[in-house]
Amino acid sequence: MNHVDDVREFLSSRRARLTPEQAGLPAYGGHRRVKGLRREEVALLAGVSVDYYVRLERGNLSGASDSVLESLARALQLDDIEREYLYDLAHQSPTPGPRTGAASPKPRPVIQQVLDAITDAPAWVRNNRHDFLATNRMARALHALMLERQPHPANSARFIYLDPAARDFFREWEHVAEDVAGFLRQEAAHTPHDKALQELIGELSTQSPEFRQNWAAHNVRTHRAGTKKLHHPLVGDLDLNFESAELGSQPGLILVVYTAAPGSSSADALALLGSLAAGEHVREASVEPPLG
Repeated sequence: MNHVDDVREFLSSRRARLTPEQAGLPAYGGHRRVKGLRREEVALLAGVSVDYYVRLERGNLSGASDSVLESLARALQLDDIEREYLYDLAHQSPTPGPRTGAASPKPRPVIQQVLDAITDAPAWVRNNRHDFLATNRMARALHALMLERQPHPANSARFIYLDPAARDFFREWEHVAEDVAGFLRQEAAHTPHDKALQELIGELSTQSPEFRQNWAAHNVRTHRAGTKKLHHPLVGDLDLNFESAELGSQPGLILVVYTAAPGSSSADALALLGSLAAGEHVREASVEPPLG
């Protein structure tokens, strides 16, 4: 999908989800032929002419001032993530530029040292495509299914949509799948010339009808903090909290850490997983090299 299509479908989908009542407009009687707000109503709420709003919704955001974008975001009641997405769309050139192969650097060796120092919680570093670039022992134990079934770097979006095992691993798979599509849409607007990201989106669109459906919803998400409900084949159900933050020394790389509430059954299961992972590490280290 090109830039103009992205703008048109995002604005029209946000307009369609709002009723006049939600927007604070009088709801007159009679049958409404459109779902949600009319273009005229959005223009009124944003303080722009109808002709200008129609031009914006047709995909022409070039030249729109920050004040216009802010008014549009308020009129459509965009949340912070959707507002950021609108700005990313507005700052893109309608004519695609050259696509680059890599959007983020490889983690520096010291990053692996930091991860290895986190011994009681799964921690890893990913890029904007959700490639797992560096992991600690707990992360490798938690995500063993994905890491063992994909070449390096393993990609969580590909695992979620294309690997049947993901539907057992994520106890709320539908919600996770919707979020991942939203993450990728946000990243695609932020780094529109990332060739590898576009190829990943194309692969998922081709091979997964669920991804196509979620992508077409034009919802956007970010991946900063929250909870994950997982089912690990060795230790059972896990309810884990996650926090993520961009590495200040390497923009584009995200550190993600999962933890469990102290004293919870998930904390016990996570501790058991850590013991199993440590035991496997000791066993591998104790194997003598072959003679010869």
